[in-house]
Amino acid sequence: MLTIGCHLSISKGYYKAGLQAVEINANSFQFFTRNPRGGKAKALNFEDIDKIKQLVKEYNFGVLFAHAPYTMNLSSDKEDIRQFAKNVLKDDLVRISHLPESYYIFHPGSHLKQGPTKGIEFIVDALNDVITSDNNITILLEGMSGKGTEIGRSFEELKQIIDGVKYNKNLGVCIDTCHMYSSGYDIVNDLDGVLNKIDSIIGLDRVKAVHLNDSKTEFASFKDRHELIGEGTIGLETITNIINHPKLRHLPFNLETPTDEEGHKKEIELLKSVYKD
Repeated sequence: MLTIGCHLSISKGYYKAGLQAVEINANSFQFFTRNPRGGKAKALNFEDIDKIKQLVKEYNFGVLFAHAPYTMNLSSDKEDIRQFAKNVLKDDLVRISHLPESYYIFHPGSHLKQGPTKGIEFIVDALNDVITSDNNITILLEGMSGKGTEIGRSFEELKQIIDGVKYNKNLGVCIDTCHMYSSGYDIVNDLDGVLNKIDSIIGLDRVKAVHLNDSKTEFASFKDRHELIGEGTIGLETITNIINHPKLRHLPFNLETPTDEEGHKKEIELLKSVYKD
């Protein structure tokens, strides 16, 4: 079964977002854990949480995607920003522990001209401070497109972070099709080669989720410009190959394409039509 969803707002609660997912024939969804451009998070409503747990079970949902805010930069050159990011991470992991199974996804951060080595050192230090031996939440580093001073543009950088974390059993990777293509991994002409590279550097067992997006820009553009499925430079044929690939088809997929819920519904219908059960 294809596990597919899209990004939905939880401003009216998790249950409302779950109902919206059902309406567009999704069986997963992604949500921001808090204001994506800030840091505030609403108090948990446990009645709402009980309802979303029931809905997830009733409709046989796959895992949900809990996305950290964009303001969470564990590799900042400013100590107060790094501390803010660490506080967000700690709080988010507690909040997620009350929800239906959810993967926690975050952008590794931007080193802001300190250099990736220093940025990765800060990320590793933060994760070692937060992740304890009894952590049972899957935490995923998102692979990035390589714009500016982003960390995580290469599989090698993601591996350095994972290897530096002591309790990394539940630390993995969320790959993003647009980001991979933009950062120079040719999933259009050599998907098997890219997957083999991931396996040799990180290990495919660390890849737990996929952001499924087409790209507005050309290969190796190092730009983060998502496009509707089948309307970009990656194309429907490659997207079809990805969701059906024996090494990927079992993973949960979530759309981050530039459209509304009706548009996502059409994309989900399209993807289900090309998925081979």
